[in-house]
Amino acid sequence: MANIMAQFQWLTCPRKDLSTGWLYCDPGSLYMPETYVLPESLPQWFPWKEMSIYPVQWHALALGLFASIIAPFGGFFASGFKRAFNIKDFGDSIPGHGGMTDRMDCQMVMAVFAYIYHQSFVVQQSLSIEMILDQILMNLSFEEQRSLYTRLGQYLLERQFGES
Repeated sequence: MANIMAQFQWLTCPRKDLSTGWLYCDPGSLYMPETYVLPESLPQWFPWKEMSIYPVQWHALALGLFASIIAPFGGFFASGFKRAFNIKDFGDSIPGHGGMTDRMDCQMVMAVFAYIYHQSFVVQQSLSIEMILDQILMNLSFEEQRSLYTRLGQYLLERQFGES
């Protein structure tokens, strides 16, 4: 499914405004197929020697595995939480069923995992000069900053005169 969806710009191009015009963008690296050569140890009757897979498919696999193996235990976690605090149920929106939040335990665990996974593995980490400078000013002593300044100056001089 992910390989089919990755072919449509409406699903892969980021929307930066609320306009309804056509989307044109270069697909990101997540939506460009990568070819993987299969190991020689596969039997000879296996029809493929290589496979083309979108990186987004690996992410879909990771999320799907978590959703099917780990997330269902969100109900057990919520049950333990309720027992620890002597709470009968979280609500009365569905009589006899412990409330709507009891029905959402799995989704809450999945939402937390999806956010952490997205921030850790999917989003390209970009650093700006301001972010780097803030880190330098907050974490380095004055002597370390001076040493960095000197070494960076030497590096830039070597690079400038090394290329010409």
